[in-house]
Amino acid sequence: MTEPLHRWSAVRLARALATRELTAVRLAEALIDRSGALESQLHAWAWFDAASARREARVLDRRAATGAHRGLQGLHGLPIAVKDNIDSAGIPTVYGSPIYAGHIPAADAACVALARAAGAWVLGKTVATEFANMAPGPTRNPHGLAHTPGGSSSGSAAAVAAGLSPLALGTQTAGSVIRPAAYCGVVGYKPSSRRIPRAGVRLNADTLDEVGVLARSVDDVALLAHVLCGRAGAALPSAQSFEPRIGVTLTSRSSLLSSDMLAMIAASARRLSAAGAQVHDVASWPASFDALFEAQRTVQLFETARALAPELQYRRADLSPALAAFLDEGSHVEPAVYAAALACGRAASAAIEALFANADVLITPAAPGAAPRDLSTTGDPLFNRPWQLLDCPCVTVPGGVNSAGMPLSLQVVGRPGDDERVFAAAAWIGQALRSDAIAQGRALV
Repeated sequence: MTEPLHRWSAVRLARALATRELTAVRLAEALIDRSGALESQLHAWAWFDAASARREARVLDRRAATGAHRGLQGLHGLPIAVKDNIDSAGIPTVYGSPIYAGHIPAADAACVALARAAGAWVLGKTVATEFANMAPGPTRNPHGLAHTPGGSSSGSAAAVAAGLSPLALGTQTAGSVIRPAAYCGVVGYKPSSRRIPRAGVRLNADTLDEVGVLARSVDDVALLAHVLCGRAGAALPSAQSFEPRIGVTLTSRSSLLSSDMLAMIAASARRLSAAGAQVHDVASWPASFDALFEAQRTVQLFETARALAPELQYRRADLSPALAAFLDEGSHVEPAVYAAALACGRAASAAIEALFANADVLITPAAPGAAPRDLSTTGDPLFNRPWQLLDCPCVTVPGGVNSAGMPLSLQVVGRPGDDERVFAAAAWIGQALRSDAIAQGRALV
């Protein structure tokens, strides 16, 4: 049986589009049909217009027929889903808030502009939580509609997992790419600081905000991320011969992990060792690193309260009670406390070799467990907070499922700036665990 297009990898689609084995119109029609079948239950799209998608695809095919490809970097004809807090020219972008209903940016965010310049096109805008914070949107988890998809990149993770789009952009301030990717069983990438430009992305916390990528494999994530990072044409991670040295850490918060998550990480470590990796438990979680959990939250509180100060002051009634309370808390953080939190991050970063030692990467929980059966929450970013403040590149790799069939995922973490090694290690880990099936949407509605 021919595999439907919505199950094809982004790499496979890119190659087929480049050789004209596949047209952009045919791909667009397949994804329009997929959205038509699932969106009424999934609610992944904040904006989706089938007529617009068809027009864009026709233009791309005409350019391909004449050799006038818009992009020369391998993305020609590939659709991407873009989180609703990332500006896209001529397309509604409301930041998950009624305050900005009807807002249509005049220009693309830099990451969208770079993707378009490489030949990609915007298929739709995905649901984001309110200002990319904690108040959930309507999106549901494709693996269980009563379960949260995570947040704040909820729509992006669900759209990729359900096969509505092969690629998606998200953002992360605490755990907003890694956690929804984990909950939805896909691959998520949070880069080192400023690796992907943030111009045109709604500000939350300047120290912490990063643009990330979600897809169904590490190679797919790297295909788009390399373009956005200025490394178009770089070798895909799976092409590299690399058996990583892996450290395993549950951090100092292991008591908060579900039994399923603990079992999955232990089983993954055994399988990775059997596959040829050097795997060892991190000797200890340095005591000085314990402060990172709260320090990250302090930085986020302080900076987000200032970024959203106009909305709090002038449109408080249009904010959710949860976000208003968060901003109130942040507005009362003393500058000295904020400065101490930043200093905590710098001190831990300077001592990071105490954690990595001889390891190329660490594996650690991507979340406390599987996605909660609760649509009023986006889950807990606790296990993402330290790495965000440390500026570590992170990749979510599906590792298994719990007893209810919901995805469980590893977080592959590298030293700051070591993104390519993290990609290579994550690709090897994913292949060794044979975890792609979780990301292929076989437990969908």
